[in-house]
Amino acid sequence: MYLICLACVILLSACSWFSKQEPEKTADELASEGQTYFEDGKYSDAIKAYAKLGDWYPFSVHAKAASLQIAEAHYLLEEYDEAVLAYSEYERMHPNDEKVPYVIYQIGMCHFEQIEAIDQDSTATENALATFRRLTEQFPDNEYTKKAQPLMVTCISDLAAKEMYVGRFYFKSEKYKAALHRFEGVIVKYPDSEFTQEALDSIVQCKTLIAAEEAALALEAEASTGEEK
Repeated sequence: MYLICLACVILLSACSWFSKQEPEKTADELASEGQTYFEDGKYSDAIKAYAKLGDWYPFSVHAKAASLQIAEAHYLLEEYDEAVLAYSEYERMHPNDEKVPYVIYQIGMCHFEQIEAIDQDSTATENALATFRRLTEQFPDNEYTKKAQPLMVTCISDLAAKEMYVGRFYFKSEKYKAALHRFEGVIVKYPDSEFTQEALDSIVQCKTLIAAEEAALALEAEASTGEEK
């Protein structure tokens, strides 16, 4: 009796498994469905269709294109973190594909689209610049490298502006050493930015004021020593 019950359980489990795994549509149908949703601007539905295609037919001729379309849909939905993951997975799975330069460019754009105001976090700007630089190094003559050039200039300008913003804040707060560190950072990291001359002038001011502070402290210490005698 036990063996009969066990056999029934196994049989039911197997039937359940097969029913869950049975594809509802063919790869061609899912590819067509995903494309229709995509063209109609129904990007969330397109993602679902393409995801099913990838899950049910991973070796289909449509699978590679579907994985890229998932990334594109996330990007158009402004779901940039998800898009980065999808683009990165495409690059990982197809490192020699002709679309890799475009994919790297799009990863950079995902970061670029998340750049915040001058007084906010600069992580997105740094990630965008790093990605565009990687594109430039790997594919120096590619059309997407050329498209990335002005965006890199924007990133550099933005990062330099943020360094100057913090430097000016420290300077106004009379924290001249901290300000000096920021202004020097502009020269070292972003020598071609439009803030170079202002940073150089600010460095001179900081060093002058730091020297004056140190001289005043030295005189104060000397006077204190004289009083003790």
